[in-house]
Amino acid sequence: MIRTISYTSPEDLRFLQRTDTMDVMGIVKDILQNVRTNGDAALLEYSRKFDKAELTALEVTQEEIDEAFRRVEPEYIEILKEAKENITGFHKHQIENGFVLTEKPGVVLGQRVLPLEKVGLYVPGGTAAYPSSVLMNSIPAVLAGCGEIVMVTPPSANGTVNPVILAAAKVAGVGRIFKVGGAQAVAALAYGTESIPKVDKIVGPGNCFVAEAKKQVFGTVDIDMIAGPSEILIVADGTCNPRFVAADMLSQAEHDKLASAILLTDSEALAKGVAAELDQQIPLLSRSEIAAHSIEHYGAIVLVSSMEQAIEVSNAIAPEHLELCMDNPFDYLNLVQNAGSVFLGKNCPEPLGDYFAGPNHTLPTSGTARFSSPLSVYDFVKRMQFTYYTPDALKQVKDKVSYFAKKEGLTAHAKSATIRFE
Repeated sequence: MIRTISYTSPEDLRFLQRTDTMDVMGIVKDILQNVRTNGDAALLEYSRKFDKAELTALEVTQEEIDEAFRRVEPEYIEILKEAKENITGFHKHQIENGFVLTEKPGVVLGQRVLPLEKVGLYVPGGTAAYPSSVLMNSIPAVLAGCGEIVMVTPPSANGTVNPVILAAAKVAGVGRIFKVGGAQAVAALAYGTESIPKVDKIVGPGNCFVAEAKKQVFGTVDIDMIAGPSEILIVADGTCNPRFVAADMLSQAEHDKLASAILLTDSEALAKGVAAELDQQIPLLSRSEIAAHSIEHYGAIVLVSSMEQAIEVSNAIAPEHLELCMDNPFDYLNLVQNAGSVFLGKNCPEPLGDYFAGPNHTLPTSGTARFSSPLSVYDFVKRMQFTYYTPDALKQVKDKVSYFAKKEGLTAHAKSATIRFE
C-alpha cells in the first residue's frame, strides 16, 4: 500500500530520509586494509566468504568471454550493438578539444584535454545482472581514449560471470575483466594487487559497501560519484493513464528495497487510479517482494496544487530520474533545475534511458543532482594548462607579479618574477 500525501511543506517528504544502522564504514575500512596488505589472497578469501565461489584465478580469460558470447542469443547481441550505437551517438558530442590563446604579444596560453590512462569500471552483480551498466560505463571511457579499461564484477557461486555481462563487455570494447565484487573490488582497483592493476579513476554503481569503499578511497584515486538507491519521480497531470504511471514507478521500485518511487500530481483521480494499479501490478512482478517494500516504505503519491508546484517540489528533491508525463513537457523543461536525467512526455518511460536511448544511466542520486551530473566522457579526461612568455612579455608584467606576491608576504615569489632583469 502506497501513502498518499497532500503537500504542504518539505516536512511531508521526511520519509525519504534513510537511516543505516549497520557499521558499513568500519566494515569497509577493514576490507580495504586487508586487500591493500594481502592483495589477491584477500580477494580470493572474500570470494569464498561473500560469493561462495572457489576461485583459482581472478581474471576472466578470452576463452570465457568468447564462450559467453556464443551462449547469448544473437537477437540480444544485436540489441546490445544497437544500444552501443545510440550511446556512442549521444556521448560523442561530449568530446572536448583543447585551445591555444595568442592574443597578447609574446604570450601563449592553452589547455590540453588528455584521457585518463587507466580506469576501473564496477559492474554490479548480486540480486541482478546489469549488462546495461557495462555499456554505460565503458563507452564514454572508450570515446575519451582511455589507455586501459579494467572491469570488475562479482562472480556467481560456480566461479563464472553472467554471460550477458561478458557479452556486453566484448561489444563495448572492455580490455580486462576480473571476477571480484564489493568493497574488495574497489580496494583492488584503488591500490592494485598482483593480478589487478591500480587505476586512476573508479566509476559505476554498487551497493552501500561499494559506495562507502569509493568514498574511502577517494583521493588515492578519483571516483565518479557516491551512488545511492535508485529513484524515480514522476510529474503527471490528470490526462495520464494510471496503468502507465504505476508501471513506470515500479520500474525503479524493483531495483532495491531502498529505492524510491514518487508521483507528484494535481489530479486526485489519477492519484487514486495509480494507487489501485500499484496494488494490481506488484504481485505480478518477478521481484514483487522488493518492489512492494520499496513502494510501502519509500514510495508516495503527493497531491500538489499545480504542475508548477510539482516542479518546485521536484527541484527540492533533485531526483535521479524525472518523468514529465504530460502532453506539453517542453513547456516545463526549463523550469527543471535539479534532476539527473529527464524523460519528456507520456511515451518516454525511464527504462528507455536505462538501456537504449543513448544518454547515460549512471546518475546522481540522494539529492546530489543539485550539484553533480550524469556519467559522461568528461569523467574520463583531465585538463592540463600551459603558459609561455617571451623575455619581453615577462618584462612587461614582472613588477605587477612582484607587487602581488609581496601583498601575500611571499618574497621568494616576488624575487622569482624580477630576478631575470637584475
